Parts: sequence; structure tokens; C-alpha cells
Amino acid sequence: MVRVILPAHLQSLANLPREIQLESPPGSLTQRTLLNALEATHPKLSGTIRDHVTQARRPLVRFFACEEDLSHNSPDEPLPLAVASGAEPFVILGAIAGG
Repeated sequence: MVRVILPAHLQSLANLPREIQLESPPGSLTQRTLLNALEATHPKLSGTIRDHVTQARRPLVRFFACEEDLSHNSPDEPLPLAVASGAEPFVILGAIAGG
């Protein structure tokens, strides 16, 4: 099982708890495979984290795991083993803009 922590606005949108668990997708666990599984399981989140067409991360969304910012990593780079094993969560955060 893979653990995912959602920001409050996505929790409200999809009527989900803060932390959800997903079945590990087959093969290597990457941002792309994890987000594909998340959107397939919870269709209301489709397009909220990534652009519908390009599949690129939305500008004000950040990804963290194992105390590292993974936002600018390749979506096809394997996630840390601690995330794949469920020991650590994959955290999706809504960034704040302004000055």
C-alpha cells in the first residue's frame, strides 16, 4: 500500500480524508504511476494536480517524500523505497503565492 497525504482543498473537493492509501501500481513506483493510480481511484482529483493534456504538475502544487522536495524531479524517476513500501507518505501540498 502507498500512503498519500492530500492538501485541505483537495480533501474537500473529493470528500477524502487527509491521508489515503492506494494499492501499489505494478512495476516501478514513480510520480506518474502514483498519480495515475490516484486519479483512477478518485476521478474528482483528475486535472487538479496535473494538467489534463500535458500531465505536467500544476504550478502551485508541490510533491514531498522522505523530507525531500520532489516537485522538479522527472515524473518517471522512481520514488524512494520508503514511499513504495508505505513506511513514508507521498505528500501533495498546495503552495502559497504572494509576497
